Order: sequence, then C-alpha cells, then structure tokens
Amino acid sequence: MDGESEADAPTDKDDVEDAPERGPLRRCIVTRESGPKEAMLRFVLGPDRLLVPDLAAKLPGRGFWLSARTDVLERALSRGGFAKAARGPVQIPPDLRLRIEDGLKSRIRDHLGFARRAGQAVCGWQAVKEWLLAGRVGLLVEAADGSAAERGRLLGRREIPMVTPLPAVELGGIFGREHAVHVALSPGRLAETVAREAARLAGFAPA
Repeated sequence: MDGESEADAPTDKDDVEDAPERGPLRRCIVTRESGPKEAMLRFVLGPDRLLVPDLAAKLPGRGFWLSARTDVLERALSRGGFAKAARGPVQIPPDLRLRIEDGLKSRIRDHLGFARRAGQAVCGWQAVKEWLLAGRVGLLVEAADGSAAERGRLLGRREIPMVTPLPAVELGGIFGREHAVHVALSPGRLAETVAREAARLAGFAPA
C-alpha cells in the first residue's frame, strides 16, 4: 500500500491541487513539472483501488501523471505520491516497473508491426542501406544488443534519428526473422510514435 507520513506531506497549496487533464501538457505528481502528455506516463485506479499504468492514456477515470523516469517512479512509491494524489489508499502492484517496461515494449512492437504492414518499414543491412541512400529514412531502429561499430558503418556521416529499444530477437520476430539488427522507418506518424515510445522506455533503462 502507498502511504505518506504527515512529516513528508507537502504544505504548498499547488502541490495538493488537482491538475486538470486538458490541453497538451500534463503535470507530474512528483516533480510538479509540466510536459507533453505523450512523453509522460498516465496511471489510473482500477477495481479495489489498484494502480494501473495507462500507457495509451485512454482509460476512463482521473489520471495521475509521472515523468517517464525510474527515479521519479521510485520517489512516487517511496514518498506516497500516488496515495496523496488519489487522496486515499492505493494498491501498488509489486511488479509495477516491469508492467510499465513490458507495456512500452509491446507498444513499440505493435507500431513497428503496423509500419511493416503499411510498407513503411524494412529490416536488414542491405534494405536499410538502400533506404538511407535514397533519403527515405525518418527513424532508424537498432537492436539494443547490436554492435555500435556496425551502426556507425551503416550510418556513416548521416544524421538520422535513432533508437535502440528492443533486442535483435524481438525486432526479428516483428519481421518474421530469427533476429533483426537494423530497421528503418519512413518519415511519418508511425516513426514519430515509435520514437516517442522508445524515449519513454529509455527513462527506465538500467543505469
């Protein structure tokens, strides 16, 4: 259960007011900083006041927003941030961080799959190299366990946005292969979404 002592409770009125879920920005219940909702994490209370990560930000109910970083999540848990924001007891899943990480990875896999089926993504050194030479790449998705030196040889002097959210086995599964190290996405909404989800996931990468 998420609790907070009176000594830890904030005294600033702004720290206890509800942040309305309107407009493009949301306020983190821990840092009190506002940021684009797409770059943050939303949580809601489910049955029995169980805390549920709402990674798509579509579940009904009042949302609690956090900056997408491990240290912020740990502060929310250790200082009773969710209970304070909910103004009552909150049941915290013991595997909350794992649920967040798995959920973000699933969203990345889904959107890469959408891009593949829409003809907006290719994998493999040769295919990606051809897209790079043709100027068709909006985002490069590299395997997290791939070779940094090989990435450098592939990119050369090109400045292309790049993320490394998934291992080669998971990337390969999206394209019906045993593994894939290099994936290229054409510019557009799907590439932007994958980049945003990868950025949220990066906030939970091991130090």
